[in-house]
Amino acid sequence: MSAEVSTEPGFDDEPHYHGHRERLRERFRSVGPDALSDYELLEMVLFRALPRRDVKPLAKALIRKFGSFAETVHAPAARLREISGLGEAAITEIKLIAAAASRVAKGQLSARTMLSSWATLIDYCRTTMAFADKEQFRILFLDKRNQLISDELQQIGTVDHTPVYPREVIKRALELSATAIILVHNHPSGDPTPSQADIQMTRAIVDIADPLGIVVHDHIIVGKNGHASLKGLKLI
Repeated sequence: MSAEVSTEPGFDDEPHYHGHRERLRERFRSVGPDALSDYELLEMVLFRALPRRDVKPLAKALIRKFGSFAETVHAPAARLREISGLGEAAITEIKLIAAAASRVAKGQLSARTMLSSWATLIDYCRTTMAFADKEQFRILFLDKRNQLISDELQQIGTVDHTPVYPREVIKRALELSATAIILVHNHPSGDPTPSQADIQMTRAIVDIADPLGIVVHDHIIVGKNGHASLKGLKLI
């Protein structure tokens, strides 16, 4: 009696997307991440959270929604939940990428004298804040060698405003024995151009800091479209 060969897909049959996944992994290994488009890199992020699903349509939907890989991984979890088929496990994988990028950038920053590694500083600020959906105000406190003492997120505001209290900024600098500070905040609109309120607030902090021997090196504004330096613009 000959054995009957089933034409129905069984448990051990390889789903069609497994070959695609392996090809992506091989391209990543052999050529590097630059060989992958944003949606393909996002597919690889989703592989572990969704092991039995073709994630290409989902990755493409995320890029359409948010615009790029960077904007997707930095999107708020609440907005990610709006995407059909994206569960909590997948959202956790996506947010893990954002957290890892921020941690790596901060590690690179901490190992250097702040003013001699300006590009590293800008990279850190953009990685940490540029894609946030609300304004954030961060202060980098420095010692007399311009090395980082502390990096603190002071305030989180609305989409276009963050309350900043100059005396509280300087009080915290004195508590940490900081001799210099760098102010950083983001513009969720994407345009880093400083507003008149940004300029006035910065000058108020400088006026309080100067008599106490605390230097305000700069106020950096970041957005997804770039960054602006108030010192570079000769506004302080």
